[in-house]
Amino acid sequence: MIRFIGRRLLFLCFVLLGISVITFALTHLVPGDPARLMAGQHATGEQVKELAQRYGLDKPVTTQFWIYMKGLMTGDLGMSLTNRRPVLDDLRQFLPASVELTAAAVLLVVLVGLPIGLLTGARHGKALDHVMRFVTVSGVSMPIFWLGILMQILFYQHLKILPLGGRLGVLDIEPPGVTGFYLIDTLLDGDFETFRSALIHLILPATTLAAGSIAVISRMMRASVIEVLDADYVRTAQAKGLPAGAVLRFHVFRNALIPTTTILGLQVGALLAGNVLAEVVFNWPGIGLYAVNAIKNLDYPAIMGVTLAISVIYVFVNLLVDIAYVMLDPRISFDGVA
Repeated sequence: MIRFIGRRLLFLCFVLLGISVITFALTHLVPGDPARLMAGQHATGEQVKELAQRYGLDKPVTTQFWIYMKGLMTGDLGMSLTNRRPVLDDLRQFLPASVELTAAAVLLVVLVGLPIGLLTGARHGKALDHVMRFVTVSGVSMPIFWLGILMQILFYQHLKILPLGGRLGVLDIEPPGVTGFYLIDTLLDGDFETFRSALIHLILPATTLAAGSIAVISRMMRASVIEVLDADYVRTAQAKGLPAGAVLRFHVFRNALIPTTTILGLQVGALLAGNVLAEVVFNWPGIGLYAVNAIKNLDYPAIMGVTLAISVIYVFVNLLVDIAYVMLDPRISFDGVA
């Protein structure tokens, strides 16, 4: 297992290098002058030139990339061109909000998507199966930003039971920044009123973000359950008179979960990408909203920092998925998933 993790971490270095090259090239191909955006439209040419020299924007692209990579080797992600702060400090501030939102969405996907897939797979061809297939297709087809706006109209404007956006209410005080996750920090501080506010503010964006992935996971789980139900060991268990519920729990669910785990790992990447739209719609102060502002201002270091942070998270999630394979099926070894 140690060798397997070591190989994956070594692979991470090559992934980050490739992503750095691609992202750096794409951001510099976008037409625009970040120095002009920083200085403002009324700035003189001399002021723009001075800013470009200060941040190294007047150097050739290859030189800028080499300087950035040298800094990256020492853990320096550069200085944001928008707020003049180290990008690493910005990520420390905004990343916990995105991770909290993504974790809540993943929890919803697991708690809702897997049971729906199990039930519809066990009752395939029945009325419940047809209804849930229609619902899941609708969930996959619905864009995140459109679903988010509909949720705001329904639950905020009409029903008035959930907030419009943000992490806390206007009158709420932010908890002490121990972990950056409001749900955890409020509990550590013993502030249950603010915990309730943070939880309520999390419902709409997490549900919106998770809707598409719930549909994907439930359909994948359904297909896996239908396949496992035709296996010899399942028919043997049924022939021995084992109750249907026990067959599903002990023989079907765990074996159907193996291929679904792969898709679940991929969906974490989709949720991280979908964070951008969800955070913009719900004004959620995470790296998605931070990335949108960086793109509008051609903030190269900030764009690079967000991309690399998401890439690292995605690689580690896939590492956890591969480890989960071995735990779910003893027949699979770490050599088999390498």
